[in-house]
Amino acid sequence: MPARRFLISGRVQGVFFRESTRKEAGRLGVAGYAVNLPDGRVEVAAKGDEGALGKLQQWLRQGPPMARVDNVEVQPGPEDFSPEGFETGWKD
Repeated sequence: MPARRFLISGRVQGVFFRESTRKEAGRLGVAGYAVNLPDGRVEVAAKGDEGALGKLQQWLRQGPPMARVDNVEVQPGPEDFSPEGFETGWKD
């Protein structure tokens, strides 16, 4: 299954972005994680079928109601990425 890494910038911390992403990923059947980065962005790594990853990417461009997404950078996910479920947290 393909994997993607998304770096989301804007007002994306303190607005339930990670938890909302976890719920959307679960709805789409995507595994991975969403973490706050020290620079104010959110990193989302996701693995699933292409259609689900495309829908998640579309959702990330808007995010939850309190968010303001300025940019979503998309990168290939790590080849050895094999998540179970979807986690949230912080990244140092």
